[in-house]
This record gives sequence, C-alpha cells and structure tokens, in this order.
Amino acid sequence: MGSVKNSIRVERAKLNITQKKLAEEIGVARQTIHSIENEKFTPSVELALKLAKFFDVSVDDLFSLKEEK
Repeated sequence: MGSVKNSIRVERAKLNITQKKLAEEIGVARQTIHSIENEKFTPSVELALKLAKFFDVSVDDLFSLKEEK
C-alpha cells in the first residue's frame, strides 16, 4: 500500500521493546507504530526524525523508498 518501507520492527527487536513502549517513548499511539511497521502509514518528517533519534540511526537507515515497478 505505502511506498515507504522501514526497519522499525527490526530496530525494536534489537532493543527488545514493544510497540507500546516505543509509542510511549515517542509520544504517539501504539496503533501508529503498528501502522508504520505494516507500511499502512507513512510518518511525518518530524515523527521519522524522532524515531531515528530514538534508535540512534539515520532516517535513511530506518526508512527507504520501495522500488517502483
């Protein structure tokens, strides 16, 4: 559906934290994290930056464009 893929699930697994815990740390609803992970929602630039900062990675490491067919 979305044209942006992400590695949030992988980064969460590295830290062994739940969607709920990540959502609380970032200041969003758990459903927002769920939707981003499942590529049903593309986060705003601000939210993408917050997520990247939380995981201590670049936005480019966390998000990438899907290849167009």
